[in-house]
Amino acid sequence: MAAALALTALVSVLSRNPASAAATLPPTHAKFDYQIGGAYPPPAGVQIVTRDRTAAPAAGLYNICYVNAFQVQPGEQGSWDSDLLLRDAQGNVVIDEDWGEALLDIRTTAKQTRVAAKVNGWIDGCATKGYKAIEPDNYDSYSRSKNLISTGQAKAYLKLLATHAHTKNLAIAQKNTVELAGDRTSVGLDFAVAEECGQYNECGDYTAAFGNNVIVIEYTNSGRTKACSGFGTRLSIVQRDVDVSVPGDSGYVRKTC
Repeated sequence: MAAALALTALVSVLSRNPASAAATLPPTHAKFDYQIGGAYPPPAGVQIVTRDRTAAPAAGLYNICYVNAFQVQPGEQGSWDSDLLLRDAQGNVVIDEDWGEALLDIRTTAKQTRVAAKVNGWIDGCATKGYKAIEPDNYDSYSRSKNLISTGQAKAYLKLLATHAHTKNLAIAQKNTVELAGDRTSVGLDFAVAEECGQYNECGDYTAAFGNNVIVIEYTNSGRTKACSGFGTRLSIVQRDVDVSVPGDSGYVRKTC
């Protein structure tokens, strides 16, 4: 009877946390720095750092590897097969106008597999460098796709990345996209990276799905104040400037609770 109860408890834990047994999640309520705009020595006391996949991880810390998984970095369209760029009915590439990034076409299983093959190569590179987790950005690109990409297609594609990350003993985050947080287990997502959940009163929605395994980035004083007031004793929270610049730049901002 005791063994049966223990097995039931284990199944419950695993259903709550779909990470592979060897993947380590970020520590909760830890000091965090978001360095996707450029790597620099982390401030004193920082335990978690996110850096771009092209950068080396910070020695001795929990490092999260940022990859642009659903869109194309400016200037890199030529590195993708033309038919993997999402196109509208007129044949024009669909662009995220805020960042000048082309959307990737993940509307079919075949294309999801091809796009994932390239991104999984980046994930392999993150693992080789010593990163512990992956932050795949632009999960919500379907909302900018002119209704060409569905939420189901976005989830199916991200599940391919999550499955591969776990084979490399890497945890994988849900980046933003709070409306799909309830699907985190079926997709295979381990923790959340939420931009401006304080600003938009969404932090509670993330914790409902991920518990305290939520990292918060705010870009305004008001957003940071709200996040810290409601969740400052539970979550990792930092305020950065929108350009995520480095110390010494005129716009550099980093504040915490």
